[in-house]
Amino acid sequence: MSVYLIAEAGVNHNGDKDLAMQLIDAACAAGSNAVKFQTFAAAALAAKDAPKAAYQKETTGVSETQFEMLKRLELPHDWHFELRDYCKTKRIDFLSTPFDSGSLKFLVETIGMKTIKVPSGEITNGPFLLEIARTGRKVILSTGMSTIDDIRCALGVLAFGQSTNGMQPSMQAFEDAFESEAGQAALKKNVSILQCTSAYPTPLDQANIKAISTLKDTFELRTGFSDHTKGTIASLAAVALGADVIEKHFTLDRALPGPDHKASLEPDELCRLFLNIRDVEKSLGTGEKVQQPAEVDTANVARKSLFTTRAIAKGKVFSDDALVAQRPGDGVSPMRYWDEIGTTAKRSYQIGEKYE
Repeated sequence: MSVYLIAEAGVNHNGDKDLAMQLIDAACAAGSNAVKFQTFAAAALAAKDAPKAAYQKETTGVSETQFEMLKRLELPHDWHFELRDYCKTKRIDFLSTPFDSGSLKFLVETIGMKTIKVPSGEITNGPFLLEIARTGRKVILSTGMSTIDDIRCALGVLAFGQSTNGMQPSMQAFEDAFESEAGQAALKKNVSILQCTSAYPTPLDQANIKAISTLKDTFELRTGFSDHTKGTIASLAAVALGADVIEKHFTLDRALPGPDHKASLEPDELCRLFLNIRDVEKSLGTGEKVQQPAEVDTANVARKSLFTTRAIAKGKVFSDDALVAQRPGDGVSPMRYWDEIGTTAKRSYQIGEKYE
């Protein structure tokens, strides 16, 4: 199947390695292609007095700062080795989103991660995007909070970093790289973009899934959907619209404490979603309008052929009341009725006999 399914564990491990391992098991059981965590150093990500988002206040309270919350949700470096290796044994891709330069370097150079997921909050972080591009890794770019111009600028940085060497970075250089043949080739080879609405959970009427088609048409890249809505309908609609990648948050239990659990699917729901996505893929077909193998028998039964309404002697002319359309449909199509009227019978026919 072509849709790449990412089970987003994020920070739902709650600082518990055993819980992180169980999340990998659940992602694998659901049929995910990848399970994704988040790698960051709280000190590099947020100032110590940085406020929490409204949804974070609602889910984790106001007694701690955003920095304090992030600090307890860090994924320790030494865990990465075990998580990565466990994913290998489960035959599922290990991904983790870097939020700072040190984390990016660790994931690429030490962990050997081949694909970098860029979170929506970093899409305007030009220096970080350039670092990511220069790793030469595949990139999945989330586009929450963004306009088409924001996305184009980000893709320009990625194109510049992936297709040039030794040139001085600048906005004009990024634009030129985006417009260049080499830059476009690099983007098509390495970059996927995800429609995303950065609200947790996202109201269904703000998921804006049709933007997937807009992004595909505008940038001609692999395009998908990072789904923060409750439930599964938005992801299924995204696949029907041609999404190449689906990313969905999941947890072992929505009642667990933490900022993202309430907007996540539980394991049985994740499994059902991914099974349904595979069924949607099957139902989409090739897009070519042809008779399907399962229709052949029905066509013979449900369609009609030309039959005689009375006895016709050989050499007599078929008048317009000599032929009628009746089932089955394995003879001469009634579409040829007008061509056959006025022709001469090549043999004798009895009443109700199939015309040939």
